[in-house]
Amino acid sequence: MNHFHRVDGELWCEDVPLRRIAEDVGTPTYVYSAATLTRHYQVFDEAWAEADHLVCFAVKACSNIAILNLLAGLGSGFDIVSGGELRRVLAAGGDPGKVVFSGVGKTEAELEQALEAGILCFNVESEAELDQLDAVARRLGRRAPISLRVNPDVDAQTHPYISTGLRNNKFGVSHSQALRIYEHAASLEGLQILGLDCHIGSQLSDVEPMAAALRRLLDLLDQLERAGIQVHHLDLGGGLGITYDRETPPSPAAYARRLLSELGDRKVKIVLEPGRVIAGNAGVLLMKVLLTKDNDGKHFVVVDAGMNDAIRPALYGAWHGLETVGPPASTAARVDVVGPVCESGDFFARDREVPLVAAGDLVALMSAGAYGFTMSSNYNSRPRAAEVLVEGDRFHVIRDRERIEDLLRGERLPPR
Repeated sequence: MNHFHRVDGELWCEDVPLRRIAEDVGTPTYVYSAATLTRHYQVFDEAWAEADHLVCFAVKACSNIAILNLLAGLGSGFDIVSGGELRRVLAAGGDPGKVVFSGVGKTEAELEQALEAGILCFNVESEAELDQLDAVARRLGRRAPISLRVNPDVDAQTHPYISTGLRNNKFGVSHSQALRIYEHAASLEGLQILGLDCHIGSQLSDVEPMAAALRRLLDLLDQLERAGIQVHHLDLGGGLGITYDRETPPSPAAYARRLLSELGDRKVKIVLEPGRVIAGNAGVLLMKVLLTKDNDGKHFVVVDAGMNDAIRPALYGAWHGLETVGPPASTAARVDVVGPVCESGDFFARDREVPLVAAGDLVALMSAGAYGFTMSSNYNSRPRAAEVLVEGDRFHVIRDRERIEDLLRGERLPPR
């Protein structure tokens, strides 16, 4: 469920017509619904109510500090993958004691930053990282809390670019090496073992691959206990999918029930890292039609947003719904919806039947709240979009639209 709906044919977000936002803020603009973010977080959190658990929102999915602040107020922790994301969490008022730090290439400066902040846990992804973190922690006179990310070699049955749990993926350590690496970690004075972690991929449409991964984690947990290594939490990662088109991913409640059935009566805390399932359907990209054109029977709708604003269709071949902001026309045409970027891969839809539109009409790219703005760029020297958060009948600009001057800041001509 989300809070984008039609009133007298016009598309609204909560109690605000999207047309008003376009008139006041311009386009392209990302628009997020606070009510949808709140509901999605609460539904996910409540699904795990019978277990001791912590929900850590994946900051990479949607990182504006206003949204992180909203989630922190609901009790959320955060999954980060960079020092920059940690800065965002702290700026948003997030609790560093509810932060887990994932990623295969953490720098020494990032490790220091996170240790000084007092994060909950480092999700370590290699033996080399263990040794690096141990050295940094001992130099700072600290013990770094760690969880080892184990690659269970389970096929998530998702797009290969967002599959993370196979042996040929760069993430984590292999299941067969994990016990030895944990024993090495236990010997290092600068480390404190807290957890066991895995993440098999994003946009999961079936819970069974995750259940298979959990079984492999529980097998390893038994091995660790026999070796005298105590684990306080299991981090099951994130990745639960959403409906973009006709997908039927399990609900958070069904997802939780299935994994809790595998867990049985084990008394171990569960850490979860949802991102897309919280934010994906809570946001849209609002854009304007610049013109329409016909090339010998091939029809194009050219909009003012481009692949630099929302790269998922170009990068993954991802499908996003397209809705007219005004009442949909009674007739439709089969068109490519494309942007102004100088690439043939700059498209939002190909050969899709959409209601007829004309120059000046407003269109919304749906389900754009996750991996939308966070993956945007300045390619073709295009300023990034504004971001707006809607709360009931009010809306707030939570990121100003960039200007060309912002893009040039920091550049200079060499002396001649």
